[in-house]
Amino acid sequence: QLHSDQDKGDGSLKYILSGDGAGTLFIIDEKTGDIHATRRIDREEKAFYTLRAQAINRRTLRPVEPESEFVIKIHDINDNEPTFPEEIYTASVPEMSVVGTSVVQVTATDADDPSYGNSARVIYSILQGQPYFSVEPETGIIRTALPNMNRENREQYQVVIQAKDMGGQMGGLSGTTTVNITLTDVNDNPPRFPQSTIHLRIPESSPVGTAIGSIKATDADTGKNAEVEYRIIDGDGTDMFDIVTQKDTQEGIITVRKPLDYETRRLYTLKVEAENTHVDPRFYYLGPFKDTTIVKISVEDVDEPPVFSRSSYLFEVHEDIELGTIIGTVMARDPDSASSPIRFSLDRHTDLDRIFNIHSGNGSIYTSKALDREISQWHNLSVIAAEINNPKDTTRVPVYVRILDVNDNAPQFAVFYDTFVCENARAGQV
Repeated sequence: QLHSDQDKGDGSLKYILSGDGAGTLFIIDEKTGDIHATRRIDREEKAFYTLRAQAINRRTLRPVEPESEFVIKIHDINDNEPTFPEEIYTASVPEMSVVGTSVVQVTATDADDPSYGNSARVIYSILQGQPYFSVEPETGIIRTALPNMNRENREQYQVVIQAKDMGGQMGGLSGTTTVNITLTDVNDNPPRFPQSTIHLRIPESSPVGTAIGSIKATDADTGKNAEVEYRIIDGDGTDMFDIVTQKDTQEGIITVRKPLDYETRRLYTLKVEAENTHVDPRFYYLGPFKDTTIVKISVEDVDEPPVFSRSSYLFEVHEDIELGTIIGTVMARDPDSASSPIRFSLDRHTDLDRIFNIHSGNGSIYTSKALDREISQWHNLSVIAAEINNPKDTTRVPVYVRILDVNDNAPQFAVFYDTFVCENARAGQV
């Protein structure tokens, strides 16, 4: 209520109000000076209002006192609950972290007056997520609460945090938020082969570089923590095979390093090791972070073509030999354990004149036509060896026949001589 000392109570004075909210939020009874609020006032909207009051003569409208200024201050009540800026938070923490490891901090704000009472004093508590996590009441920092939390057992956690004002006392207002926490991977699991012995097979005809098969050690970790490197550490086939680590699949690909021969050796044994490439020293006690397995490689028999005793043959023969004379013999064998008989033949494209022939059973080459060094000094033949049991499986070898000279040609004059001599030529004249 406003009151002037000049007010005699006879209604001759009139009170006027101006300033913040005058006439709308605040109205004054012009006769009594009583000030009323027209609606509920919200401190969080405006904490104080500055008004000016004046008393004037109702008849002359002249001020009877100087204008005075006053402030209406709005006292706070606890009418705002704490609120979080995010409805859902996302956070992560490494698995196997020690108890008390900080995960994330959540902060709620309260619109009430922090300088008046406890209306804006917020205390945090955890409604969901125990016993895995805890929250500091004053700061809102979420921490791990259990030791050795294993991502491989459980990866995702949902934690609900409550913020309550009035210092957490009864009657305080509260708000909540959800924090989705993911355990990130650490290398706490060594690689393990699912089998102690692995069997692989490969045909003996496989060329060098051929992939025989793949082996894989499983690792419960992910990403770089699951990366392994494979190597052959022992066995009787260390010089015959290689192993390559396939980065995208984390498999070990075993390849042929040297030519294989079923008839020489039919079984190889390798000891293969898989080791993590990124080992965390904190978890050495869970190791060793490697494992071994035995790989047995069986070499399978393939029907191989005949093999000649030489890569090529050179025979020399005089041109005057009789027809049917053997000029040389080629030899071939079946490298397979069955040792099938061999049949020999001449490739007639290399002997169109049919000067030579070959005994199909023993590989002896003989003449079927007369030889003449002066017509052809060299004959380049191709001999074919085929298994009798598998005629399609053939091998060829070049045979070079050199014809040696004999004295079978009389001298011949290069030109016909036609000349004249005078009848009186002297003896001895050319």
